[in-house]
Parts: sequence; C-alpha cells; structure tokens
Amino acid sequence: MRLLLIEDDVALGEGISQSLGREGYTVDWLQDGSSALHSLLSETFDLVVLDLGLPRMDGLQVLRRLRDSGSNLPVLILTARDATEDRIAGLDAGADDYLIKPFDLAELKARLRALLRRSAGRAQSTIEHAGISLNPGTQQVSYKGEPVALTPKEYQLLHELLSPPGRVMTRDHLMQLLYGWSEEAESNTLEVHIHHLRKKFSTDLIRTIRGVGYLVEERG
Repeated sequence: MRLLLIEDDVALGEGISQSLGREGYTVDWLQDGSSALHSLLSETFDLVVLDLGLPRMDGLQVLRRLRDSGSNLPVLILTARDATEDRIAGLDAGADDYLIKPFDLAELKARLRALLRRSAGRAQSTIEHAGISLNPGTQQVSYKGEPVALTPKEYQLLHELLSPPGRVMTRDHLMQLLYGWSEEAESNTLEVHIHHLRKKFSTDLIRTIRGVGYLVEERG
C-alpha cells in the first residue's frame, strides 16, 4: 500500500514515515500543499494523510482540488485544529476521517486500516480468497490453514492484488505502490516477487496479462 503523507512538521513527519514503513506501507512524504496536489493529480496512491496548516497551499484547498478532480482517494486529515467547525469543514470538503493531534500511532494505524477496508468494499479486516487468509492488522498470512512467511514486499504485493481481486494491475502501478520515490529497484524485481508468491501459494493464483500487468481473478 502506497501512502502519501503531507505534513510540514519534520520531526512528526519522520516519526510517522518510519512507523508506517515498519507496518509495510510505502510512504512518500511531502511538506507543502502545492507539491502534494501536483503529486496527487499525477501519481497513484492508496491513501493520504493530510495536515491542514501547510505552506504554499492549505490542506483544505488541497482536499477540495483533489475532490474536484473526481478522485475518491481515501483521505485522513491529521491536524491540531480541534474545533467542531474545523472538523465539519474537513469532512464537508471530502475527508474520509479526521484525527486530532496529539494522537496515538496505534489509533492512526487502525483508522488507516479501516479506510482501506472501506475503499476495497470489505466489512471485515481479514481478506479471504482462494484458500488465502490475510490479516492486515497483524500482517499474518495463511494458506489452507497453514501459516506462510512473506517478505514485506511480498506481503504488500499480495495485499494490493487482493484488495480487491479481479482488477488488472499494470506493472508501473505495482512498482509505484511497492517502491514509491525512496527506493531503487532492479528491472526484474516485480517479476521475482510474483514468482515467489506463486511458489508459496499456487502457480495459477496470479495471471500475467501480457503487455499489461497482473491479475488475481475473482472466485465465485
């Protein structure tokens, strides 16, 4: 899951980035509203954590411009603005959730998991598909009742392909979600991860759509 963090407090931004990175998120971090809006309109993310008091463009303006573009990307506002009218303004502008600073990192993580569930159309936290059980809260994965050990990138890739299944995911899209801006990856890295997932689950779990990308098919 690729997340864009928009936060101008350096110490807080570093802390959130490191904590969410350990949870398996690919976190890209920007510190001003103008740069953030440009990235949101030109790149692919799964989630946004948005501060309101930003340089160059206020967070509410970023959010309104994002929604005006037709995007339904899940957005969690993370701000020190705690007045009721501020919360109403944020939610009316299109935020999916609103968390006030100071906050508990465990609560932030739980709220992000809930946003991901809603955006994927799931009520339950555990993803079940073709004998695979994936729990985003614990990041534990099993196949036909037996635990399966995955690397962080394998877990991210499987989570993305199953959230929900039935979508053709392009190679470029998956590489952005796995690596964002901060990491360099070998040209065949994605194919290696796909190969390992097929070995650990089933050779027909992930279909290659030639010239496009990859697909985990829906099951009836």
